[in-house]
Amino acid sequence: MSVSDESRGRVRQMREKAKELNAAAERSSDPKERQRLKEKAQRLEAQSEQESGMSTGDIYPDV
Repeated sequence: MSVSDESRGRVRQMREKAKELNAAAERSSDPKERQRLKEKAQRLEAQSEQESGMSTGDIYPDV
């Protein structure tokens, strides 16, 4: 398995985990827990975007 394959796998796992956290947040009846889960999902999504950009060599994705 190449480094890029491993990176894509990590990115995919982070995105899947973020989706799971968002789903758990939607099911939560506790507002504080819902907010905590959503924030954790947002951090994972941002991290996956950053890692995805790094794996493609695009360190300035918005430029």
